[in-house]
Amino acid sequence: MEHQRVRTGGEHHEDTSATTQKKKRKEVALYGNYRNYYGYRIGQDLEEDPRLKAMKKEWFEGKDCLDIGCNSGVITIAIAQKFSCRSILGIDIDGARVNDAYWTLRRKVKSIRTVPAVGDKLAESNTVNCLKDPVAESLNKRAKNDCTAPHHLQEGDFLDTVSFKKGDFIQNWHPRDNTSYDTIICLSVSKWVHLNWGDEGVITLFSKVWRLLSPGGVFILEPQPWKSYYDNRLVSETTRINYHNIKIRPEDFQDILLDKIGFRMVEDITSSVSGCKTGFKRPILAFWK
Repeated sequence: MEHQRVRTGGEHHEDTSATTQKKKRKEVALYGNYRNYYGYRIGQDLEEDPRLKAMKKEWFEGKDCLDIGCNSGVITIAIAQKFSCRSILGIDIDGARVNDAYWTLRRKVKSIRTVPAVGDKLAESNTVNCLKDPVAESLNKRAKNDCTAPHHLQEGDFLDTVSFKKGDFIQNWHPRDNTSYDTIICLSVSKWVHLNWGDEGVITLFSKVWRLLSPGGVFILEPQPWKSYYDNRLVSETTRINYHNIKIRPEDFQDILLDKIGFRMVEDITSSVSGCKTGFKRPILAFWK
């Protein structure tokens, strides 16, 4: 469509109102922090993320767990509900995704008809941006000393079990009081660490996971293949430079984790989700400290 010209005062002025409709900008996720990431990757027709099929209950039940790069909290919450972990913390570098995670948690709490007062507290927030750390902390102040309740996750225990925090795991995030974890998961995150912080960032990721894991703990890693790096190499100048300087490839991760970081054993658990109709067709590896 051509722009219309309007004659005013002897001069021609271009009227672009008919063709300047605001276009939606393509979302740029510097750290893979896409909104509605899980819905985009696996679709809305699946009852649960197929990767959960690769995970064993004994890795989570009654355990303290950490989800690195939790995005909107879908996996974090699903693990808490399905495997009855004692606690699970999801961290993400993007505060907006952490806010999304709390809304996901709110919907889950409403769906299992938990304590009405909690819903009232959340309703007092006018926008999703209000769900910052103070609200997050208020959701998790319920007492955890009731030893009479059965171990299986109950409705009233949900907000005690699941929490979320904004944090840059690579550069400056540290748990409180030297907390350690029995199980740490890192799904579809390593590529973004690699592109943004290079080989050093990946080594930092693995070393930090090792330090945070309790003896006998499990690290569940889903690395993206090297060919997928190419598609995201230009999201920033940093990723462009790092892409060309990367020497460690994803296929090297296993040897690094075993030989350099110190994990004692690895199991390829990918076969548990083979055949599922899902966008996630990557290797899933479990490492033991």
